[in-house]
Amino acid sequence: MDHRIYLDNAATTRMLPGVFEAMRPFFCEDYANPSSAYSFAGEVAKKVSDARSVIAGAIGADGKEIFFTSGGSESDNWAIKGVADSLRDKGNHIITTTIEHHAVLNTCAFLEKDGFEVTYLPVGENGLVSPDELEKVIRPSTILISVMFANNEIGTIEPVAKIGQIAHKHGVLFHTDAVQAFGHVPIDVGSMNIDLLSASAHKINGPKGIGILYVRSGIRLSNLIHGGAQEHGKRAGTTNAPAVIGFAEAVRIALGKMDKRISYETGLRDRLIDRVLEEIPYTKLNGDRRMRLPNNANFSFRFVEGESLLIMLDRKGICASSGSACTSGSLDPSHVLLAIGLPHEIAHGSVRITLSDETSEEDINLTVDALRETVERLRGMSPLYEDFVTKQKG
Repeated sequence: MDHRIYLDNAATTRMLPGVFEAMRPFFCEDYANPSSAYSFAGEVAKKVSDARSVIAGAIGADGKEIFFTSGGSESDNWAIKGVADSLRDKGNHIITTTIEHHAVLNTCAFLEKDGFEVTYLPVGENGLVSPDELEKVIRPSTILISVMFANNEIGTIEPVAKIGQIAHKHGVLFHTDAVQAFGHVPIDVGSMNIDLLSASAHKINGPKGIGILYVRSGIRLSNLIHGGAQEHGKRAGTTNAPAVIGFAEAVRIALGKMDKRISYETGLRDRLIDRVLEEIPYTKLNGDRRMRLPNNANFSFRFVEGESLLIMLDRKGICASSGSACTSGSLDPSHVLLAIGLPHEIAHGSVRITLSDETSEEDINLTVDALRETVERLRGMSPLYEDFVTKQKG
């Protein structure tokens, strides 16, 4: 192939030129610290305030409920540790799932060493959490439920509104890691019963290094960083004005084309899924067929090692992944794929493909052709596959 086909948009996205241009003046021209007292700084502070309102509006929140962070992982950490610290006197039990991002799982593991108890809910083979099973494990000591909005590997969208409704019924706070969903599908924190929400700009064509934590008004959350009065006195440190403004511009663009983008990406995704399942035997789609992000497709190819498949696709100019970018250096199979019941050998043969609205139909066709050829080549070198075919013929 004579050009790159980028299909790893769940890992990060290309910053849009319009986002970069919106940020540019705040590096070299309007560079004042927005916390300073003079009018030059006040102009920047106004832009930051406007940006906060734009981002809040994207999820039906108020600007005062938005706290800027360095990204999704920090937001997840702050939400969970902040609630645990603030409500320690009320209880010590947290509920999450086995398929969360490691920013949630490792934070919960850290809290377990500090006396907290964590229930890790299993999921079905499609990656969906059962609201009924969740309600059964709530205790009088439960202070927080943290369930992701949509899974970063298999794309399954969870029944967030129902989970939030159950949480509120029992007087429990509900946090959702919406890093993969924010800006891609509609979110309303009010109707969905969300108390805390994490999101990140670089998943929606914005800058890296900037995220948000939404905290519903009235919720007590311990400070993340002690120091100055930034972020309503909760997270000290000079405001990253260029990134904040870039985040807001990315949100404006994402909201303006959301319906069109969902329709376009869903069509391409379904074409990809249909062709792969029809043309490559012994292949499984991971995640729910319909309740999934518009741009996500995750496949397991039997008798194929995923890393080898990715390397060969890369040589053809195709960028995909085997799962979360945060664990790409690990030799262990994806904890998400194991959680939905895949055996190790099949989980190792999985590939995540995530599109964007810049992906073309030609890109998808070339990718399916490359996948089919590469899987056939790798299986041709596999003695396990040879034995399997022989037994099938016998």
